[in-house]
Amino acid sequence: MNTIVYIGTSLDGFIARKDGDIDWLTQFANDEAIQSYQEFISRIDAIVIGRGTFEKVLGFPSWPYDRKVFVLSKSIKQVPDELKEKATVLSMNPVQLLSYLSSFGFSRIYVDGGKVIQDFLKEDLVDELIISKVPILIGNGIPLFGQLDTDLKFKHIRTQVQSNGLVRSYYEKTKPGNVN
Repeated sequence: MNTIVYIGTSLDGFIARKDGDIDWLTQFANDEAIQSYQEFISRIDAIVIGRGTFEKVLGFPSWPYDRKVFVLSKSIKQVPDELKEKATVLSMNPVQLLSYLSSFGFSRIYVDGGKVIQDFLKEDLVDELIISKVPILIGNGIPLFGQLDTDLKFKHIRTQVQSNGLVRSYYEKTKPGNVN
């Protein structure tokens, strides 16, 4: 099982405004950004998102995912009828979820959404981080990272700078015993 976070943040570390708005981020969705996402998503079997992300994408003009989506939520009980084949609501912790997904043959999971990412990090269940820094300060919002009980070490793999100023960095979890 390989879990990967692919997300954009403001320079000051926010993934969305307090109300969930991402207008500041979507303005950087140029051809380079879209191509990078397509390359990333081609490696993925399934997508895990939280309630907030799910509610946000329900407002998009069309469903943005072409992989099976699992929505982690205790408050949402079902998805709209038109999404029943595309999304499933589950109320599980990250360890239970990964075991469940593995039992169905999923092995490369895209983890998205602030709370979900933080929960996976707290359980040390993120194998790769792909973080795009957008050259904008928004002052406050929903942070990418939260409190951790222990340090999590990642190795920098590479960084790409796009023509629009977006800086995407790739990290892999450091294996136990490795100092890099």
